[in-house]
Amino acid sequence: MTRGIQGRMPIAQELKDILACPRCKGELEFRDPQNEIVCHHCKLVYRIEDDIPVMLVDEARPLEA
Repeated sequence: MTRGIQGRMPIAQELKDILACPRCKGELEFRDPQNEIVCHHCKLVYRIEDDIPVMLVDEARPLEA
């Protein structure tokens, strides 16, 4: 797998296929260049830190309009 922006590896498609929002269990939008995962239903943004999705509701930030 090749590394993307800032030397980070994009999340594998296999992982993207099984990840869901921890709050609503809904679909996610993966913003690889920004190292973010977005749940539009809950209006939350989860960060990706050291190539690992941080899928904790308490650590998510609100999605800006």
